Amino acid sequence: MARKKPKVVRFKKSCVFCKKDLDIDYKNLELLGRYVSSKGKIASRRITGNCARHQRKLTREIKRARYLSLLRYVAR
Repeated sequence: MARKKPKVVRFKKSCVFCKKDLDIDYKNLELLGRYVSSKGKIASRRITGNCARHQRKLTREIKRARYLSLLRYVAR
């Protein structure tokens, strides 16, 4: 008899920006730094729990900050 796999209970992550009415801006490096990995990659929606609209805006602002040399493209 084959064993049944245990059910994995996953909870839905909710968007921080929808909850708290935070402003996503390229000048707010502390906020943007939370969504960039140690290797310099932008964290995905699945990892961060952001909604699609705010993830797009977050990505755009991270890219702007990189272009203006406020954030690094890669880690040291």
